[in-house]
Amino acid sequence: MQQQKCPQLTQLCSAQQGDATNSPWPVTGSHGRLSDALRYSRPMQAILSVTVPFFALVLCGYLAARRHVLPESAIPGLNAFVLYFALPCLLFRFGANTPILELLNPSVLAVYLASALLIVFFTVSTSLNERVHLKDAAFGALVAAFPNTGFMGVPLLVALLGPAAAGPVICSMLADLFVTSSLCIALAQATVKGEGSPGGARAAALRALRGALSNPLPWSIALGAVFSVASLKLPGPAQSIVNLLADAATPVALFTIGAVLFRAGQHATGRTPLQDYLPVALIKLFLHPLLVLVLGLAAQQLGAPLSGFQLMVLTLAAALPSASNVSLLAERFGADNGRIARIIMSSTVLAFGTFSLAAWMFGVRPG
Repeated sequence: MQQQKCPQLTQLCSAQQGDATNSPWPVTGSHGRLSDALRYSRPMQAILSVTVPFFALVLCGYLAARRHVLPESAIPGLNAFVLYFALPCLLFRFGANTPILELLNPSVLAVYLASALLIVFFTVSTSLNERVHLKDAAFGALVAAFPNTGFMGVPLLVALLGPAAAGPVICSMLADLFVTSSLCIALAQATVKGEGSPGGARAAALRALRGALSNPLPWSIALGAVFSVASLKLPGPAQSIVNLLADAATPVALFTIGAVLFRAGQHATGRTPLQDYLPVALIKLFLHPLLVLVLGLAAQQLGAPLSGFQLMVLTLAAALPSASNVSLLAERFGADNGRIARIIMSSTVLAFGTFSLAAWMFGVRPG
């Protein structure tokens, strides 16, 4: 009799001392609540182990610029290194190792573009008031619909979800570079004297499109896609150079985001009321990913070849903070850069919590 009870007693002891989720015995009381808490906290800990370093590097860049460890005059050079050297090499490497249909997936493009256009028009319509005119509303819409996929999204989502995430993220980035940006700049320029006519708006859109074509990022993706389709490989020394620059892209880009945010805040003129910028940041972090998810689920129901993984990547990409370089565009086109900088800053600070929570809700398990 004693020998028959021993196995059960051993199981009970192990359930009390070990993980209650693996025990056949029901666990109640404070220990059960602790076990449940541990079971739910472990995935979040794994996610935070990835997201904390990313956002910490952004904070480092901000503090370095604020404390003048990084001179303000050096920030454009740092940004140029990322934009013209490091990030193109990173995107080329992903493009060369990703099937072409993943880089230009029609279903991914359709869902993402539809959500981006809806966000643009919704943000413009809700932002217009006596203080925010069409130009400022258009750039606010751009930061509401354009996540920081280049400097942050590609490396962060690949770190969380693996290399397969690169295709959908790059697809969304191309949509924003060519369509979302061109549309918002055309709306902003339509208010300029002589450009209020349909012809003037069209000219502004064409100039914005030419600006997107002069951006090195789409060309690096295209070159990588050519290498992927043709099964080409770079010579050893050239590949080593690409790898060195690509490996430098993530930390330098994140550091640069923080420095650019500080610079944008310094160049802001006047104070912006909270109600003119915080709602736009909340649209970016909550409404945009929710809309992508809803449209993606609807597309799946209609039979579109959109996998659950692709939809998760798109939704998490939309949950990223606003693209930091939009503040430079706003400054160049004479928009209210202070408002744009505050939207980007708010979305970046809040995204540390909201993005991590979104990844946890999707059940992301890094590594």
